[in-house]
Amino acid sequence: MTTAAREITIKKVGLLRPFHWLRSGWQELMAHPGPSLMYGILVTLAGWAIVTLAAPHAELFSTVITGFVLVAPLIAAGIYELTRLREAGEKASFINSIKSLNRSKGSIADYGIVLILAGILWERAAAVMFALSYGGDMGDAQHFVKEVFLSGKYWTVVIAWLLSGMVLASFIFSITVIGMPMVIDRNADIVTAMITSVRTVMLNLPAMLLWAFMIVMLTGLGMATALIGLIVVMPLLGHATWCAYKDLVG
Repeated sequence: MTTAAREITIKKVGLLRPFHWLRSGWQELMAHPGPSLMYGILVTLAGWAIVTLAAPHAELFSTVITGFVLVAPLIAAGIYELTRLREAGEKASFINSIKSLNRSKGSIADYGIVLILAGILWERAAAVMFALSYGGDMGDAQHFVKEVFLSGKYWTVVIAWLLSGMVLASFIFSITVIGMPMVIDRNADIVTAMITSVRTVMLNLPAMLLWAFMIVMLTGLGMATALIGLIVVMPLLGHATWCAYKDLVG
């Protein structure tokens, strides 16, 4: 553990604290709705682009899921910057938040590399699992989902795929939920940020598990509306995660 990481004080909170974060996140969203919703629109547009590109190619199905997992923490950096600017008494506009990210560009880029490497590893593992277990013509993504996920013929590979996805999502959540806001707030290096993030998750495991569950449920709700709901869900979760960081890390 780095010296900087050891010097950071982490608070312990109760199980239901995530509801406070979500409420505070909504208040932050209402404080600057325009620029916040712009980030939500970016996520939705990125999602539509990924789905459109992957739809004709079943082999890219896992890439679609991976893309959502990877894009969200990086775009959330801009949402964190909005709140930081407001707290600092500066103009919290969409353009200003983009420009201000320049101060943390090194650590953000490092995070991007880690997330991309993790995503590639999972995507390749998923591709191998499907290739070894599914002998038919993959066709388009819709046919592939019906045949593999809904037919009940390949439940073992589906379970393996879900478990591997949970491992990836848990890893990304653990290193970014506190780490990315910390990079934006303190311009921390990636090692200190990731260590602090994991320590915070472990110290507050019940609350953080609930928070992860809430993120999954709200994100799923946003996706179920043809991604349109993510226009609101994404900035809401981003602001709420910033509130969680401020609540937990001293």
